[in-house]
Amino acid sequence: MLENIRSILIGITEEGDADERSSALAYGLSLARHADAHVTVQAASLKLTVPYTFVRTFAEGLVAAENRRVDALARTVADASRRAAAASGLACTTQAPQLAYPALIRSFAALARSHDLTVLDAEPIALAVDRGVIEAVLMDSGRPLIVVPQGREAFAGDRIVVAWDGSAKAARALNDALPFLRAAGQVELVSVTGEKDLAHTVPGAEIAPHLARHGVTVDVLALPAIDGDVAETLRNHARLTRADMIVMGAYVHSRLREMVLGGTTQSLLKSAPVPLFLSS
Repeated sequence: MLENIRSILIGITEEGDADERSSALAYGLSLARHADAHVTVQAASLKLTVPYTFVRTFAEGLVAAENRRVDALARTVADASRRAAAASGLACTTQAPQLAYPALIRSFAALARSHDLTVLDAEPIALAVDRGVIEAVLMDSGRPLIVVPQGREAFAGDRIVVAWDGSAKAARALNDALPFLRAAGQVELVSVTGEKDLAHTVPGAEIAPHLARHGVTVDVLALPAIDGDVAETLRNHARLTRADMIVMGAYVHSRLREMVLGGTTQSLLKSAPVPLFLSS
């Protein structure tokens, strides 16, 4: 059983595609069974509004009908989640709020603060609603996040790759992931060299004794960056080793006074071969 994982938030945003299947929901329930954790499923639907008065009379009926449709889809997901959790013997709370985009983002981030971790679907498109939820949880919840790529519906944690660059972000992710690292059969601490200067950071060999004190046996590796691309190096290594998860610190930069994710984080969110355990 995974220690100290007692509450898991699974977030789903319903935007109207009834055929779209959430891998995060199945993965999160599978993880909760391994951890014997309480589950909260928030299946939020995006509320559409009519912004301009002169088209309101024509459009408001169409918008109201679409809002009712996506609200019904979200409630269906919430009900199915409750039944699936009950069938697995899990305690489950469900919510299906319908919120405009800013409120939806705030709602997920606030709810994540009262859970040990959040599980969300991966979203390759940077401007999509789901990416906004991912970024809000990373930046504003103070909790770790697992981002699940499409098709990964069963939790596995035997082989874990930790992306290590000696930074504070990496140290935060490492400690947040300790319940998973202790339960894993193989943990690799991977430093990617050649992309940035790591001379003044804490090397992997120095963090390994800290992990050993927590009962984690770790292999320390240094890999040259593939064409200077840290994300591609990590993706390639995860595939070759058949890893179950990548643990990494999520970098956030201020650009024109907007908070944006760093290049490696963005690249892995766009295309990840395995679930990403992220902390910021």
